Amino acid sequence: MTTTGTEATTAPRTVSRAEYCVIACAEAWRGNGEVLASPMGLIPAFGARLAKRTFAPDLLLTDGEAMLVGLDGTAEGWLPYRRHLTMVTGGRRHVMMGASQIDRFGNQNISCIGDWERPARQLLGVRGAPVNTLNNPVSYWVPKHSTRVFVERVDMVSGVGYDRAEAAGVTRFHRLPRVVSDLGVLDFGGPGHAMRLVSVHPGVTVAEVRAATGFELTAAEEVPYTREPTAEELRLIREVIDPKGLRDREVRV
Repeated sequence: MTTTGTEATTAPRTVSRAEYCVIACAEAWRGNGEVLASPMGLIPAFGARLAKRTFAPDLLLTDGEAMLVGLDGTAEGWLPYRRHLTMVTGGRRHVMMGASQIDRFGNQNISCIGDWERPARQLLGVRGAPVNTLNNPVSYWVPKHSTRVFVERVDMVSGVGYDRAEAAGVTRFHRLPRVVSDLGVLDFGGPGHAMRLVSVHPGVTVAEVRAATGFELTAAEEVPYTREPTAEELRLIREVIDPKGLRDREVRV
């Protein structure tokens, strides 16, 4: 099923928007093999756990501190900081980070809003975003797609986008597989690695996504819906991974 920029969807809504987002995040790790999944945020974490339970059994999960953990949270191995850094610099890690701002080429900002010399708002700081983006695959999760997040130019570069990585000659391990938002899924398959809309979640139109994006967004003439979860995936999300329904607190649709 596809949607254009003007038509409304008639897709069934038995699956919640949050559940489509979990599915879309899980797909970020499809085909990655034995790499460390580093999801940041509830929906990405649920996506990583779903991927490991289904089509990506080789994924490694961590408690976020110093342990590799199994699907039930039981510690399976020790992950000291030096080992973690080795995985990062060797590309054996796929992070899904957040973004306070992101532009058409994937430059991401989590540091400040406004002029960095005197910002209007101080955020997290660049943290590990530069190293992450230059050394291992990095995807992004945006729980509220808006022109405040998807901007023409970020106020400060934390995560490095395709244009800056190319200009600096540091593209060997640089890869931004996808951006998942509450409206749809995007990648960087547009001209010159520009952001491109690849699917919309049922209930959303291409026109809505474009209106919520602060730059011209590349999209095919017909954009498909984000794939439907299988019955088993829905069972896992609802009964095993997130039985308390915490996903609906992050995506309220």
